[in-house]
Amino acid sequence: MATTALAASLSLSFKPVCMLRSTGASEMTSKGKRARQGRPLGDFGHLGQVFRKDVEFLKRGIGSGIQWANKAFRIPEVSKTLDDIVWLRNLEDPNAPPLPAPSWPQPSYPELSGVDLFMADLKAFEAYALYFYYLSKVWSKPLPEVYDPESVGDYFRCRPHVVAFRLLEVFSSFASAAIRIRTSGIKKLLRPSLDEGINENVSQYNFGMVLKETMLNLGPTFIKVGQSLSTRPDIIGAEISKALSELHDQIPPFPRDVAMKIIEEELGSPVESLFSYISGEPEAAASFGQVYRGHTLDGFNVAIKVQRPNLRHIVVRDIYILRLGLGILQKIAKRKGDLRLYADELGKGLVGELDYTLEASNSSKFMEAHSSFPFMFVPKIFQQLSRKRVLTMEWIVGESPTDLLSVSAGSSIDNGSTYSERQRLDAKRRLLDLVKKGVEACLVQLLETGLLHADPHPGNLRYTSSGQIGFLDFGLLCQMEKKHQFAMLASIVHIVNGDWASLVNSLTEMDVIRPGTNIRRVTMDLEYELGEVEFRDGIPDVKFSRD
Repeated sequence: MATTALAASLSLSFKPVCMLRSTGASEMTSKGKRARQGRPLGDFGHLGQVFRKDVEFLKRGIGSGIQWANKAFRIPEVSKTLDDIVWLRNLEDPNAPPLPAPSWPQPSYPELSGVDLFMADLKAFEAYALYFYYLSKVWSKPLPEVYDPESVGDYFRCRPHVVAFRLLEVFSSFASAAIRIRTSGIKKLLRPSLDEGINENVSQYNFGMVLKETMLNLGPTFIKVGQSLSTRPDIIGAEISKALSELHDQIPPFPRDVAMKIIEEELGSPVESLFSYISGEPEAAASFGQVYRGHTLDGFNVAIKVQRPNLRHIVVRDIYILRLGLGILQKIAKRKGDLRLYADELGKGLVGELDYTLEASNSSKFMEAHSSFPFMFVPKIFQQLSRKRVLTMEWIVGESPTDLLSVSAGSSIDNGSTYSERQRLDAKRRLLDLVKKGVEACLVQLLETGLLHADPHPGNLRYTSSGQIGFLDFGLLCQMEKKHQFAMLASIVHIVNGDWASLVNSLTEMDVIRPGTNIRRVTMDLEYELGEVEFRDGIPDVKFSRD
């Protein structure tokens, strides 16, 4: 029916063309007129025949092209597919059978109704919605306030680009340091020194300086590690330790306006309404913060410690990278123990230092525990002016061990002049008194109170004008157990008596020697290495190595 209507409309549309092509307007005869008048109005069979011939011609031409393409490009299905789609055989032949149904399988759930299927679709939509909601929660979850390996891992696994950029930065910094060290070594080979001992010391010091600059560039976490290493010359050597010790007092500060903004955010008021005066430049800059000198509205002279911006994210990110590295090292070395625990312990300690309210509590606890020892001084904390990133404490007037050592050694002053002999002797006397009281303070903490200041580097100690040893920075405290204190006392007695078997037992009680260790072997090694104990002025001089 549709095909017949289409042919009729086409015949009607091409009526003038048909008339011209059939007879010709100039040669039309009366006989032709009578024949045309006797022919029905809608009979355009000649036009349909011409149209079909044109279509056949086009099909043959296109078919020949497709056959050529099949042979040239070896695509046998092109002809059949295009012939079925383009020429629509059903429209060409009205008597042709209908097109077959699609061959793909159709779902069939005879036991389920339409309502059941609709409810199943709703359940699937709900599952997808919950999944995307969970992803949004994971991505929006903030960095944990307290260090937790699992939470930190979840946070940074959602941000691999942050870890990748930091790894690239760390790798490039240490690669640059290695190239500098290698280059300096080549220069020394080209110009060897006459004194090999001096050359070796200079080489170690230069290595320490390159390491110091690298840690400064990498930020607070690496600076903290460098400060800890500087207190262990027995591990890294005296020259490297000397170079890294500059990390205690040569750290660049961050801008003052940023520090004032942090104070206002933490204390919730403008700086002018909290302090009558704050110094323009920081008095000292440390790895995690910097200190300004100020006056409270009541007239107290205080030190205002302000934390560096975005510090928690930086520290936790570096600890996470260290944890990844230790995990890879454990697999390569095939170690049974979990090396990542070292990163976890470091992370707990460093993240704990970022909370100044915890430091204020530690300071009060340390002051209370050692209040009966007048040679030890702990500054007072102003709780109402202290928060997580701001700590206000009493200002200590005193000298650092580094300053006293510099003066006693006769180092030149900035203007080029040198210290007098009297100044050097006086500085040496104060330095010796500081060392004496520092040793006494360590013994008090170890053997009496059991509460240890766990970060006693030179930057955290002061020798006051009243002859006291002042302690700063209580971010890390360690509470010893009683059994450890007793074992430590016993160890000293055993060393003096040369009783190595009892010393090993005390070390075991202190958890220095792990369970399962060959105790007899350790005892024999101690006896061989320590040898006989010599006394000098009543003090045991232990020889820890043999020639």
